[in-house]
Amino acid sequence: MALGLKSKRIKMSVVLLSLLFLWGCEKAEQKSAQNMGSILGPVNNKEQSEKKQNSQFTPVVKGVEITFPKDHQAHSSFRHEWWYLTANLMDENGNALGVQWTQFRFAAAPPKTGDQTKQLQQTKQLKQTAWQSQQIYMAHSAITTQDKHYADEKWSRDQAELAGISASPFRVYLDDWQWTSSTDDLFPATLNAHSDQFGYSLTLTSDAPYQKQGEQGYSTKSSDGKVASYYYSQPFIDVSGKVTIDGVTHQVSGKGWIDREWSSQFLLDSQQGWDWFALRLNDETSLVVFQLRNATTGKASYSHARLMQKDGSGIAISQQDISLTAVKQTEIDGRDYPTTWQVSIPTQQIEVIVSALNPKAKMPLSVPYWEGPIVIEGTHSGTGYMELTGY
Repeated sequence: MALGLKSKRIKMSVVLLSLLFLWGCEKAEQKSAQNMGSILGPVNNKEQSEKKQNSQFTPVVKGVEITFPKDHQAHSSFRHEWWYLTANLMDENGNALGVQWTQFRFAAAPPKTGDQTKQLQQTKQLKQTAWQSQQIYMAHSAITTQDKHYADEKWSRDQAELAGISASPFRVYLDDWQWTSSTDDLFPATLNAHSDQFGYSLTLTSDAPYQKQGEQGYSTKSSDGKVASYYYSQPFIDVSGKVTIDGVTHQVSGKGWIDREWSSQFLLDSQQGWDWFALRLNDETSLVVFQLRNATTGKASYSHARLMQKDGSGIAISQQDISLTAVKQTEIDGRDYPTTWQVSIPTQQIEVIVSALNPKAKMPLSVPYWEGPIVIEGTHSGTGYMELTGY
């Protein structure tokens, strides 16, 4: 294990450079390309080789049933996916804080041709050999308080001792950052991640049904329907445990939310990035709402919202009924991030202002973006999380 970790550190800079080349990121001085969108699809679809490579990954098509617990697992024939948890917590002194953990999987090359069963067998065999896997994992972890924001990341190839997904019991892991369930399902589970300035050890439980976004899990990402993902959520998670910030450990409890998505293309050339909100309106009701922005105008080109109840029911909101308006900007590293928003859905009598708990919560990682807890005020009050990319 020690030898494997040493090898990982030595090779990681090479892996990162290779990934940036494969994902088509622009030159380093063009920082606007360094957002989550830059790794979820080609920056320039005019490159025929990139088009051909994309076509060799499994496409997202309407009508494919998402099933549990099978689809908690990795989907190696798709280009990318993630397991993404956010949690709004309170410490023993009544102070609010947020925790974020995400593990991404990226395919460095399309799968070889052949039936799916054979591909899965080949993937399993390659996983046992140190550096032959084409699957790359990246994990992000962060803690945000009103006046502090710490974030870190780790990288690894898919290798049994270093990083991957296990089925029985379910586990998502990269080094010692691990989501570990006691069953084949996501819950009940523990989540552990520790870095130099922060760490957390959390217990996660939920008995609510999963929520399938879009049309039974088929979630379009553009008005013309040319790009889509498979997408489901669990917005009703009970969280408890410990967080450590600057060497001081706190007892915490609160609510969590996990999103699962996989796809082979996420953004069009014409799309710049997205604004995503996970809003906990009360103990029984949550709202997910996001918009993708046009690269030329910066305005919304596509939006989606779903109102979700703890009993598993939900309502899809028409695009025409969704209004997201930036109210206040925060300058970070010479760029403006909209950290206060007005969210309006008149058909559901929702009119709220969402404000960042810490407006400076930019993730200063190899792929920078803004991510942090928010406070909800207006027709509803509560907490949630916000992610802003492409700024």
